[in-house]
This record gives sequence, C-alpha cells and structure tokens, in this order.
Amino acid sequence: MFGSGPDTGHESGGGRVTGSVLIPTLFMWRYGGRNVLLSGSFTRWAEHISMSPVEGSSTLFQVVCNLTPGFHQYKFNVDGEWRHDENENFINGNYGIVNTILVSTESNMALTGVPSEPPGSMDVDNDFSVPMVILSGGLLQEVIPSLSKADVEVSRNRISMFLSANTAYNLLPESGKVVALDINLPVKQAFHILYEQGVPVAPLWDFSRGQFVAVLTALDFILILRELRRHGSNVAEEELETHTIAEWKERKAKLSMPIQIDGESCARDLVQCLVVSLLENHSNFQAGPYDSLKEVASKILNYNVATVPIVQPSSQDGSFPQLLHLASLSGILKCICRHFRHSSSSLPILQQPICAIPVGTWVPKIGDPNGRPLAMLRPTASLSDALSLLVQAEVSSVPIVDENDSLLDIYSRSDITALAKDRTYAQFSLDEMSVQQALQLGQDVNSPRGFFSGLRCQMCLRSDPLHKVMERLANPGVRRLVIVEAGSKRVEGIISLSDVFRFLLGVKA
Repeated sequence: MFGSGPDTGHESGGGRVTGSVLIPTLFMWRYGGRNVLLSGSFTRWAEHISMSPVEGSSTLFQVVCNLTPGFHQYKFNVDGEWRHDENENFINGNYGIVNTILVSTESNMALTGVPSEPPGSMDVDNDFSVPMVILSGGLLQEVIPSLSKADVEVSRNRISMFLSANTAYNLLPESGKVVALDINLPVKQAFHILYEQGVPVAPLWDFSRGQFVAVLTALDFILILRELRRHGSNVAEEELETHTIAEWKERKAKLSMPIQIDGESCARDLVQCLVVSLLENHSNFQAGPYDSLKEVASKILNYNVATVPIVQPSSQDGSFPQLLHLASLSGILKCICRHFRHSSSSLPILQQPICAIPVGTWVPKIGDPNGRPLAMLRPTASLSDALSLLVQAEVSSVPIVDENDSLLDIYSRSDITALAKDRTYAQFSLDEMSVQQALQLGQDVNSPRGFFSGLRCQMCLRSDPLHKVMERLANPGVRRLVIVEAGSKRVEGIISLSDVFRFLLGVKA
C-alpha cells in the first residue's frame, strides 16, 4: 500500500497549498518500538522519514518536518508495521486508517483532526467531531470542544420522551433464565449458587409472605465476610453453613452489634450493613411490566443497585407474583441505542467526545484542589484492602495498575463470588490473599463462567464519542469502561452505566 523510498528531506509541498511558506511541525510517536518511520501526503507516501528516539524515554520518538500550510495525512511505520495514533484524530482514507493534521500559518501552530480530503470523498461521518490537539514548540495541548446547553437539553428531552413512552416489557427476552433465592437458604448455599450460576445478584423470595422481599448482592457477601473474618475462619465457616438469610434479618431486631471497619465503629447491626437489606416495603426495589423504562432506570439509580426485578403482581385468583426479568441499565441503554441508531443527529450530544462531557470519574489534574482521587490498586495489594476500598469509596470496581498506573486488570464486587470455589473463603485469610491471586480464581478454565466472558476489563479513549461508549456499555455484562491513554494504557478515568444515565437524565449523583 505504501511505497518504500529513501529517508530524504523533511520539507514538503503538501499537495494542497503551494507557496514558499514552510511551517516547522513536530510529529511524535509515544508508544515505543525499535525503528519508527513517518510517511504521509506531504511525502506523497513515497518517502519514509526516520524518527529519532527522545533521550530519557524508552517509548517516545519525534521528528520535525517543514510543511506547507493546509491539510495533511500521515501514518507511522513501526518495526515494519503500518500504524496510526489512536489518541490523535484519524480517518479512513485512501491509504487505510490515517491520522490528520491542519498546518496553520497563525502562531506557527499545527492542528490535528481536520480532514485532508474534500467533503464526501471519505468514509467518515461528516457530523463527527473530536477534540483537536495543538502542536506548538513541541508541546501537546488539548482543546476541548464546547458543549452547548441547548444541545444537552434537546438530547435529554428526546431520550426522556422515549423512555417514558416505552415500558419494561421491552426488556423481556424471548427466552432466558432468572435466578431467585429462598430467604430461608443458608448464606453459604446462596453464596455458592451465585458463583455456580455466574450471576452477581438474585432476588429473595419469602414464601410465608408470598412476596419478593429483597435482592441479595455480591456486596452483601463482601460485608458479611469482612465481619465474620474478625472471629476466625472456623466461626465464619460455621456461620455461613448454619445461618439462613432470614436469620440474619432476625438478628436485626434482637441485637445491635458494633462493627469495626478499619478502626471505626458503626452503631448498626450486620444486616443493616447490607447495601440492599431486607426491605419492609418490597415495592421500593421492584418494578412491574407496565412501568416505564424511565421509572425502572430511576429506581436503579435512586437505590444504587445493579438490577431491579420485573415482577408480575399476584392476580385476584390468589396466584403468586411471577418474576419475569432482572432489569439492568445495560438493557435499557440497548433500547436507546437501537431506537436512535438511524437518527443519531437528533441527539447532538452523542457526537461529543467523553472528555467534553461532565460524565464519569477522572484522575484529577495536577494542582486541582477539587479533584477526587480515583481509587486504584497494585496487583500485590491484599484482598482485604481491595474489599475495604470497594466499601469505603462506594465504588463497584477498582482498576489494578502497575507502577506507571497502566491498566493490568480490574477487581469488581462480583469477583467476590469466585471465593466460593473449593471453599476458598474458609481456607485463606483476606489479608493473606493478594488481588492478583483472587483474580486468578476467576480465570480458572474450570469455573462455570470463567472470566465473565472476557467482558470484565473493557477500555475506551478520552476522545471516543459518547455514542461509541454507549454502544459498548449496552453489551450484556459490561457495567463500566476504563478510560486509558492510547498505547501506554495509563488509567485516566472510569465511566460506568450509572454515570451515563445520570448524565442523560440530568440526575445528580
């Protein structure tokens, strides 16, 4: 596809604008390699310009080329393989996927991200907008596109109207399986069922009341295990085997036991620690098939849960309520994406890059006094530390990173069910087991659900448009995306399903 020419001359006519004005333009490749070359429209794709490694860096290469003002395309040849920079603006041009740059005569600046072909001649969305980067004096500086309040309001109103006009019946699959647990099951058995069925939550059925009374979650087991481990593994094993979920509820009325969480005493009993405890008013946490999608999404956000049971109420003939489905934000998001797939222009915010939208949790910039630190851990951290962080930071997952904060894996609340394998929870101390060892339990090929179908550690870039992020989050099993820097995979933030819905519905966290 590309010709191989000599590494000659860093000056070029560019092909678009003629004249004697040449602008020094810095090109950088930040992702390592042994031999990195640059080629582009300014070399007529016939010449390869050698890039020099930057002293003190093992991954950075650069070269300065004198370019004529105008639009240019370029691409990198890294150790014989043609590549483009995913963190810069790119298009699908005549030479495959290539990066783009606009060289301006003003202030000797070169702007990336502007198409170098006339409109209509490329396979790109003309409505697509991405953040531009100014290259000046060797420095990269991001320019965040402005977000119109009018565009936000128009998009939110149209999404709200769609969700209000459609009911939970739209979420029901043609066939499927829903796991529910009896409230009189021993805690240990419930723990194993969640693991064997590969589900992080399950509704609880109270036969005596003929109602679904609560939802048991993975976080419930995290809190129970952390408390019981204080009394020793034997006591913890006995408690899990003999005590039923209903008996935990009875303890709520009979005693109040102080709970130590990292040195702080909580004046509440064990069941009160459960994130979704046994609710007296069961209608709070469930929805009916005729409830609107907006009502279902609002319940998930308001109660900070992963799912809401869709229940057909009992009829006049005395039949029990029927559990139809476990509604999640990913299912609702899938409905939104499907409905607006061919009319995305009616939702202007979908084309905005996520870095231009107040959504997600980001690593605070240096010197930002209002920045909230993003919780991250090293793989050698203890499982006890990971569980404490999930509880105290009130997050559903923690990125696992190396010494450069590059993403290695992610530990989520639902990973706690892997401890049910071979009664691991009774054989190891939470302080002795590392996060890496805990994650390896989920990777075991013999486990029923393996690594949650490989969907546990999904990534995106800060330049990705909102619609692309929404499509990924709409996949079953995906609850969050880790925002990483292209190439280095350095963690820049996390965006979850609840983050997206709070933004789309205008709901504050």
